[in-house]
Amino acid sequence: MSSTAPTPYRWVVLLLCWAGFTMTSVDRSTWGPASAAVRDSLQVPLAALGIFATCYYIGYVVSNAAGGFLTDWLGSRVVLGTSMLAAGALMIVFGSTTSIPLGLTVQGLVGLFAGVEFSAGMKLITTWLPERELGRASGIFMTATSLGTVIANAVVPALIEHADWHTSYRLFGGVTVVLGVLCAIFLRNGAVRTDHTRRALPDIRPLLRNRDLLLLGLAGFGGLWGTYGFVTWSNTLMIKGSHISPVDAGIVVVIFAGVAVAVKPVVGWLTDRLRLGMRLPIMVVLVLFTATLLVFGALRSYGAFLAVAPVLGIAAYAYSPLTAAMIPQLVGGRLAGSAAGAVNAVWQLGSVLVPVAVGPVFRASGSFYAAFAMLAIGPLLGAVALLGVPDDRPHRTSGARDTDGRLAAAATSRGGPPTA
Repeated sequence: MSSTAPTPYRWVVLLLCWAGFTMTSVDRSTWGPASAAVRDSLQVPLAALGIFATCYYIGYVVSNAAGGFLTDWLGSRVVLGTSMLAAGALMIVFGSTTSIPLGLTVQGLVGLFAGVEFSAGMKLITTWLPERELGRASGIFMTATSLGTVIANAVVPALIEHADWHTSYRLFGGVTVVLGVLCAIFLRNGAVRTDHTRRALPDIRPLLRNRDLLLLGLAGFGGLWGTYGFVTWSNTLMIKGSHISPVDAGIVVVIFAGVAVAVKPVVGWLTDRLRLGMRLPIMVVLVLFTATLLVFGALRSYGAFLAVAPVLGIAAYAYSPLTAAMIPQLVGGRLAGSAAGAVNAVWQLGSVLVPVAVGPVFRASGSFYAAFAMLAIGPLLGAVALLGVPDDRPHRTSGARDTDGRLAAAATSRGGPPTA
């Protein structure tokens, strides 16, 4: 955590980190609305379209695991600037490709460079913002993933209609390059690392012994299992299981995802304001998520889906800024980048594995409810996992209790590192 008095520069840091994370989220989300046009242009078999997304996420998960280590070693400024320049340039290259093998390779490389934005951004936010603002800042930062999906789905279809799919990749790639330059120029790493330790390799062994960090990883895995399982399968399940039209199913999903842009910063702000800690709100949200998934699975009418979609959207996204903000509380600022990257890699496995699990259940049972029960398992297990993490609620009797210090002491007693 930052040990110095807050400065106005912290908002520049938050703005640039958020803008970079948003732009790489736009890059990632471009494939969805562009995939049909890419298929026609490159003559990609329908069954093989998903391989492009798979290549991206392989690179994305790998870079999440390694990017945090690089962030702690080289500094967020270098990692953010370099990765965004490379990801943007590769987006432009993909926008000019005419070869399926080259396209698959470039997609993997885009994911490889884009996956470091979360850990590098969280490292900077942890360094420059005080603990009392961390929930709100993480909420704003995490709107990037939802906003990226909204921007891509709003802009790409229009670009394809008036130009072609190549234009969308070149445009977004160019904007990513510009933001990479701005990050390289205006970001500063802060005071967590000194000149003496600047080039020292970070010792990540304490992270491997930190049981609380592992449990947080399992909680986020369960949350993303439910969130991205719904995003991936909800349209098909509503159309096939409840005979809702594709247009109506799309509207339900838009409402579900749209609330996330507002709910993430609001939840972060409320958590800071009410001094609830992070653990208890995450558990409450994950339990609510479990319940609303089961309720949604029992519905059959379009009107009922519309009514429940906003509540389900709140539950599906409200935990993410809190799980992100909890990482530096468990490990401190010194290894915040490595911890964020490693934990996010575990979280993202939930979004990678859930489509494989839900599909066979629905095909074998033909049951809409069974599929949603499978989705509900994830957040329920995530809430249970957090039962093993120490309570982080501030003492009401102390005006400004050092939550970070108590959690660090608890982590140390379990083999984790002290707070930097």
